[in-house]
Parts: sequence; C-alpha cells; structure tokens
Amino acid sequence: MDDHVIFRKTLKAYLSERTNFQVSLQAADFFELLGNLRETPIDVLLLDIFLPRMNGNDAVKLIRRDHPDIKIIVLSMTMDMDVIGSILDEGVQGFVSKADEPEELVAAIEAAAGNKIYRNRIFTEALYWNSQYRHRPLTQVRVQELNDREKKIIQLIWEEKSNKEIADVLYLGVRSVEKIRQEIKEKTGAASTVGVLKYAIEKRIITVALNRTGIAQ
Repeated sequence: MDDHVIFRKTLKAYLSERTNFQVSLQAADFFELLGNLRETPIDVLLLDIFLPRMNGNDAVKLIRRDHPDIKIIVLSMTMDMDVIGSILDEGVQGFVSKADEPEELVAAIEAAAGNKIYRNRIFTEALYWNSQYRHRPLTQVRVQELNDREKKIIQLIWEEKSNKEIADVLYLGVRSVEKIRQEIKEKTGAASTVGVLKYAIEKRIITVALNRTGIAQ
C-alpha cells in the first residue's frame, strides 16, 4: 500500500503484466488496508513505512497480529539504517527501495511468496547495522547454545533456502525443519527469522563481508 495514487496505479499496471502475479487490492492508508484485508485474502503485501495516520512499525505489528500468514515486503525511499533496521525487527520478509529497478521488487515478491527472506544489499546492511549499533532490551531471555545442525540451518536460511531446500540438504522432513526453526527462535529469544539472522551475525555464526567502503555484502 502507498498513499501516492500515480505510484500505486503505475505499480499495479506493471505487476499485473506478470502472469504469475495477481494484484488483489490497493489502499491509500492503513485503515483502508485493514478493511480490505478482512474481505480479501492475499499472500504478499507491499507496504510503505511512511503512512498517513499510522507509524510503519505499528502497522506491521497490527498486520502480523491479525493476519500472521501474510508476507510483508517494505517498499520505501528511506535509506536510514535505524528506520530500516527497526522495521526489519518486526519480521518483514524484505526491504526494497523505490529507487531500485522493478526487477528487484519482482524478485522480492517471488521470494516472499516462497516463504523466503529476500536478502538484498539493503537488507544485509541493515542487519549488520542492527548487530553493531542497536542494543537488545535488558529483559531479553537467557540464550541457549545452538548445536551444529541449528547453526547449519541458520546458514542455509542466510543463503535464502526454503524449508524444502533445507530439508533436502540435511536429509530431514519439512516438518522437522519447521520445528527446529521454532526451537532456534526460542533458544535465541528472537521473535522472527530476521531476529535469528541478526543474532547469528552478532555471534559470528554467519559472517557479513564488507567491501572497501565498509558496506555490507
């Protein structure tokens, strides 16, 4: 959803040209969106974090509460790492800049529809920023040590593997992978997959490579 009419209509026309996409609803503000979601089920939601009458973080929390199965891709012009890192903490599937090529958005939607995190450059930089400059709350639960299989699963999640792909690599059933992923969240105190990845960067379970300018890759 986005409150700029020309942008929304142009985006709808572009996405509607793709045979594997169906644009089911649009909304100019958050409360219109909530009403639409009660009537129309969707798989992936494109959401701007600068909304009329609603903070972006609060909007994601409310959508997550009422529609937990919807995958959320944030689409915004901001490049403020604090803002992006904060919204990623709410468990969205990815972040795409409005300045990116349209193909970037298509890739993000396809990843989210496949229940994957879309780990592009902005996402990686924001996770790195989170791990370096943002602090966990003092009320955080005690973290339990992860075993080698759990660490391997986190690595595969970082590589954008689906549950089915992870199951094939580790010779497990998909339900077993889902169960282990939930156990990883409980052990790390993370509320979402993004939270697990942030924890993994902090603990060097996965490594974010930096180029010469200090930008995460």
